[in-house]
Amino acid sequence: MSIYYKKEVTVVSTSPNDSPVSGRGRIITLWILSGLAAVAFVAAGGAKLAGAPAMIAVFEKVGVGQWFRYVTGLLEVAGAIGLLIPRYAFYAALLLAMVMTGAVIAHLTVLGGSPAAPVILLILTGTVAWLRRQQSNGALTGPGYRRR
Repeated sequence: MSIYYKKEVTVVSTSPNDSPVSGRGRIITLWILSGLAAVAFVAAGGAKLAGAPAMIAVFEKVGVGQWFRYVTGLLEVAGAIGLLIPRYAFYAALLLAMVMTGAVIAHLTVLGGSPAAPVILLILTGTVAWLRRQQSNGALTGPGYRRR
C-alpha cells in the first residue's frame, strides 16, 4: 500500500509586467487618460507657440525670456503626440510630468495664483507613465539594478 501526499505550491510573481490593472480595461483607461492629456497639452503648447498674449505675459513674469516659451510649447506638443504613440507614450508621459513639475514650481515661487491645472496634469501624466512603465524596456533600471 502506497500513500501519496499532494503538496500545494503557491507561486507569487513580482514581474514588472504583472499589474493590478490588466487586460482590456487597462488599455481603455490608458487611451482615455492619454487622449485627455494629449488634448490639454496640444492646446497649451499650441497657445505658447502661437504667441497668445496670456502666454507671453506668463513668460515675461517668469523672466527667463520668450525663447523658453517656445521650448516649453515644443515640449508640450511633442509630448502630446508621443502620448498617442504606444511605443513612446511612457517617455512622453515622463517628459510631460517633468514639464508640469517645473510649472508647479513656477506657480508656487514666481507666478502666484493656483497651481491646480499643472498639478492635475502632473497627476494625469504621472498616472500614464506608471501604467506604461513596463514599456520602458528597462530604461529605468541600470546594469546594477537588482529586483528585491
